[in-house]
Amino acid sequence: MHENEISEKIIGAAIEVHSILGPGLLESVYEDALCHELHLRGIQFVRQQSVPIPFKGVKLGTDLRLDLLVEGKVIVDLKAKEKL
Repeated sequence: MHENEISEKIIGAAIEVHSILGPGLLESVYEDALCHELHLRGIQFVRQQSVPIPFKGVKLGTDLRLDLLVEGKVIVDLKAKEKL
């Protein structure tokens, strides 16, 4: 599956989550709901994936933590904000 197709599926799932839950909840609630929705749609994902950050030949002490890695190709960083 191409990244654009994956992104369309993620956006559709996120819209479904937001249409049911609405605004004002914690980011962790939306993450749980989005993961459930992706699962229902048969979309593979990994949650809270740790990614090492190399810098000039060494691994930095702090890894990058991805909210979601979908289909091994698309990174999702969830945000829950009142205003952007």
